[in-house]
Amino acid sequence: MSQPIVIWGAGAIGGTLGAAFLRAGEEVIFVDTAKDHVDAINAGGLRIAGPIFEGTFPAKAYMPAELEGQYERIYLCVKAHHTEAATQALVQHLSSDGYVVSAQNGLNEQVIARIVGEHRVVGCFVNFGADYLEPGLVHYSGHGAVVIGELDGRFSDRAEEIYDLLKQFEPKALITNNIWGFLWGKMIYGALLFGTALTNDSIADVLDNPVARPILRRLALEVATVAAINNITPEAFDGFNPSAFGPLAQQQETDRSFDDMVAHNRRSLKSHSGIWRDLAVRKRKTEVDAQVLPVVAIGRDSRVATPMVARLVDMIHEIEEGQRPLDLANLEELGKAGA
Repeated sequence: MSQPIVIWGAGAIGGTLGAAFLRAGEEVIFVDTAKDHVDAINAGGLRIAGPIFEGTFPAKAYMPAELEGQYERIYLCVKAHHTEAATQALVQHLSSDGYVVSAQNGLNEQVIARIVGEHRVVGCFVNFGADYLEPGLVHYSGHGAVVIGELDGRFSDRAEEIYDLLKQFEPKALITNNIWGFLWGKMIYGALLFGTALTNDSIADVLDNPVARPILRRLALEVATVAAINNITPEAFDGFNPSAFGPLAQQQETDRSFDDMVAHNRRSLKSHSGIWRDLAVRKRKTEVDAQVLPVVAIGRDSRVATPMVARLVDMIHEIEEGQRPLDLANLEELGKAGA
């Protein structure tokens, strides 16, 4: 396509994808609500640091109110809790035959579809490592799964085009007829990441901790049970096997998945999650209400109890509000909620 790609949200995910698309010869427009970031990109380009690729990538960047025109391809890359506001802002810029790709965490496709129409949403799953460091600078720290798929499971021409582009970024990218399975797989994994973010330890160290493992396994089981009761088959990715945390999993299988996740995370330069970075470094709200809390609501509607997931949300809120320190003891407290 000759039209530019709009990256709405130029942080860790959006900045990395946008830079990769520029490297592939696409024209890219960035949209972001952080004026200093927008100004830095316009002044000197978007800088990418890290072991995968590095460089400075000139591009146009706009605040949402400054963008003009309509576009066929918009990648929404904002934090999950900003999805509704961002979609309300971008819908006027989406052409009638265009689409929005949700490169985010959570079940945001449902929110986007309510605003732009389900036929104009393409599901996307990403799990690569990246961090926004400062205005104009994003660190791309590690490869991870990238998957594209239509919400109704069909294989379409536009999904194939997106797939071809994503392979320019991640050679192991996939196209699937079960995008919801990948998104729910990430919901299970995301609950584990939020659990690790209750502590100051690295992802790998927490997942490798014999005290933490049984607690995290019961937390993941709650999410997996909600998925199962709603006829979702979660998909595996990056060493994480969601079936190892499901209702029928054997201990051996769970231990093996924990070991695989530890190995994957020890290979990455990104030692801590973006969740931990929001809490410990950037001192801002996380995606917990948009990414984890829906499990509680869906579980309630499905008659599935999720006491540990609900307690996890509360504990993250307490950390956000400065009422609870980051500490390994938080995991032991979380375990009591499911006892």
